[in-house]
Amino acid sequence: MRNKQRGVSFLVIFLIGVILALGAIGAMKVVPAYMDYETAKKAIVAIAASEGRSGSVADIRKAFDRYANVNSITVVTPGDLEISKDGGEVVISFAYTKKIPLFANVSLLIDFAASTAPGGADSQ
Repeated sequence: MRNKQRGVSFLVIFLIGVILALGAIGAMKVVPAYMDYETAKKAIVAIAASEGRSGSVADIRKAFDRYANVNSITVVTPGDLEISKDGGEVVISFAYTKKIPLFANVSLLIDFAASTAPGGADSQ
């Protein structure tokens, strides 16, 4: 009787390692883009809450500029903000596209958009 060997071959372990490494590299390139988006989104929510009904467009842009300087927000500038009023409430929104090079000539393109409007655009 022959004894059959059971287990995973070296080739399978190697392929699993390569797949995990590629996934980790991709995550390391994508996660900072999402962190920047979340920081900018928190900034507009905080500014909309603090400026409330009394803030002018210029005041909101200045407040965002101060917030961006403190929190190192570079993906959105005060000029990129769309500011309007909806039912007496200030609505601040932005949208931008981020291109992330993965390897060689392969890139990932992500569209980010956020708004302080209740039930408004909050997509990624």
